[in-house]
Amino acid sequence: MIRVSRLDGTELVVNADLIESVEARPDTVITLTSGKKLIVQDGVDDIVAKFIEYKQRIATRLDLTKER
Repeated sequence: MIRVSRLDGTELVVNADLIESVEARPDTVITLTSGKKLIVQDGVDDIVAKFIEYKQRIATRLDLTKER
């Protein structure tokens, strides 16, 4: 899950595994695999960084689980 901010400033937590695409048009639009679109304040690069961080956390947890 990643945290993003809607245009009105409210925080939203999005399941990163459901993100299909992220576009800047000029507002940032996140398109989910369901087709739903979210318009957020966060920039494309910020969302990509959050996505990568999320995936790294998951991979680290999986590695720790394998070591047990």
